[in-house]
Amino acid sequence: MNQKILTRDFILAFLVQFVSSFVFNILIPALPIYLSRSGSSEVETGVLIGIFFLSSLILRPFVGKALLKHAEKTFMAIGALLYALSSISYLLTPPFWPFLIVRVLHGIGFAFVHTASITLIANISSGAHRGQTLGYFYMASTVSGALAPSLGMFLINYFSFTVLFLFCLSLSLCLLFITNRLSTRQVARLQESPIENRFFLTRESIPPSISNSFSLFIWGALGAFFPLYAIHHGVTNPGFFFTTVAIMLILGRVLGAKALDLYNRDRIILLCLIAYIISMVLLAFSKTLSMFIVVAVIWGIGNAFLGPALVVYALGREGSPPGPAMGTFTAISDLGLSLGPVIMGIILQFVSYPMMFLCLALTGIINLNYFYFFVRRKG
Repeated sequence: MNQKILTRDFILAFLVQFVSSFVFNILIPALPIYLSRSGSSEVETGVLIGIFFLSSLILRPFVGKALLKHAEKTFMAIGALLYALSSISYLLTPPFWPFLIVRVLHGIGFAFVHTASITLIANISSGAHRGQTLGYFYMASTVSGALAPSLGMFLINYFSFTVLFLFCLSLSLCLLFITNRLSTRQVARLQESPIENRFFLTRESIPPSISNSFSLFIWGALGAFFPLYAIHHGVTNPGFFFTTVAIMLILGRVLGAKALDLYNRDRIILLCLIAYIISMVLLAFSKTLSMFIVVAVIWGIGNAFLGPALVVYALGREGSPPGPAMGTFTAISDLGLSLGPVIMGIILQFVSYPMMFLCLALTGIINLNYFYFFVRRKG
């Protein structure tokens, strides 16, 4: 890896992202099962999964704006404390309303940690290596995604949900320790125009953010309902699906991180969106673990470059402040993650799981057309 990228703060921010993502990913297959066993309906499960991202998206633009004046480390530390509080509260709060409040707090912590960490990386990376740097940084959540889901299922299959939540608490305390090791970066106060100062969203970041939101709408629904679908078809550890996705992301980003700086990003994004559609159509007709793995491979290949490529799009012109751009991008992206479980939970009251997956494929087709006609750089 380029020595200009592998700095002390990059490594620490990478670890922050890894640990915070590990807590998030370890709960992806486990929480729907926990809620189902607690008697929650599919609609309630969708709401309790989705409210995490809804609370996150509301806070992100404000965090992005605040990062113009305050150091990223401060927001990461507050987020880590909220992670720890949420992890211990999962043990004490039953569904629906008490659990919903905890999910809101966890979502706020996620907004603080994730927005601040990616803004820090955008601030310390050079323009010439920004795509490559972001590609490597996204590896943190990717590696955690390869390890955490299967571990989460192992903990609840062989121990208990109590052990799972205590493990999340331990990780959250580690997150706080790593955050405190970061240097406090001096923030350069930027002159803001009167018009821009009224808003918390960066206008040029909105179109790529919406495209990312469509793709995360699909992912949010998969995270909420695929584990239940897989268990229904005799798969004891649905975490293998998410692990396979993550492994493909790792391979794609390790072998092709430089592609975002060398090749046409529009073509890369279009190919990724097509892979999303294909994977959802296949999933609608899949009932075995081997077919689920094939779907995960295709999805993982598509997702390997999409996130970093759209982030580079959202950052816009060189020299513009990354904080508001990342606040905009992550907030609108979280809108998809929050709406996916809720809307698909409602749809599942009327249709089967295969039909729901075809609805997700349709969402992918809409996103493909949106990006092609409204987002990509013409000429």
